[in-house]
Amino acid sequence: MRELEEAVQRMLEFAEAHIGENPTLMDMSRHAGYSPSYCSQQFHRITGKTLRRYLAGRRLAIATLALRDTDTRIIEIALDSGYSSQEALARAFVGAYGLTPHAYRKAPRPVRLPIKQNVLFPLDQKNKEGIDMESTILTSASVRVEYIPAHKYMGIWEPNVDNYMDFWDRHDCDEVCGFIESMRHVADPIVTPHTAGWYQNQDGKQGYFYGLGVPVHYGGSIPKGFEIRDVKASYYLVFCHPPFDFQRDCAEVMRRVEELAWGYNPAEQGFRWNDKEFPAYQRHMPETLGYEILRPVIPNQP
Repeated sequence: MRELEEAVQRMLEFAEAHIGENPTLMDMSRHAGYSPSYCSQQFHRITGKTLRRYLAGRRLAIATLALRDTDTRIIEIALDSGYSSQEALARAFVGAYGLTPHAYRKAPRPVRLPIKQNVLFPLDQKNKEGIDMESTILTSASVRVEYIPAHKYMGIWEPNVDNYMDFWDRHDCDEVCGFIESMRHVADPIVTPHTAGWYQNQDGKQGYFYGLGVPVHYGGSIPKGFEIRDVKASYYLVFCHPPFDFQRDCAEVMRRVEELAWGYNPAEQGFRWNDKEFPAYQRHMPETLGYEILRPVIPNQP
């Protein structure tokens, strides 16, 4: 199974690097090292998408980001993304998003961006930040203080679950993450895209949320199913573990951080908990940041 997943991952990486050249099944099968028919079958089985559908989605995503983030002419964006013409891009754009490329460029809004898929994680043993995953070691979780300025949080607030896995049993991961990826250009620099966490419901029970922070002045569109809430400035105790080997150590790292986070006495740092007023954030980036839980606190009065 691992060998097949590695072959499909090679296909995904090849597609991403050559999307503007309209890579064929033959091109990708040569790169993966298997026959075209077998590659097509395994790609569909492992990713849940046909190769044709996946490539069409990634062409659209790359064109969408270019429209949003550059001043390149639309015809050039279309050709660079693998479309035969500007009209072909327009047809795909209207079919997926309900508006033209020109209208989106004038007023970008949240869209269900077809995201890049990975079937292996981490993709390699040396990530782009230069961290050697083979040399990472388990260590004790630690705690520090962090101040987060006022911001808004846009996400799905799920009152009936209190963890990551149960959240995705109720929501379409590709859809939710696609909307979030389309909003990176307006994301808060601290509460970044895919920052999740916990909050207290009105009945005092713990719910789970997933989304991104946006600036306090954000007044743009809100995707269907998302809700935006104001979050005032606050101090947080950050319980953390540095970058680690996801496949080898994830469960143990999470256990160590969570045991410290939920059993810690904030008075040791001169604070008390403020979970009723503020969300508790979760940062999970094994290969770059590590794993962190941020619990809101308020200074104890002298």
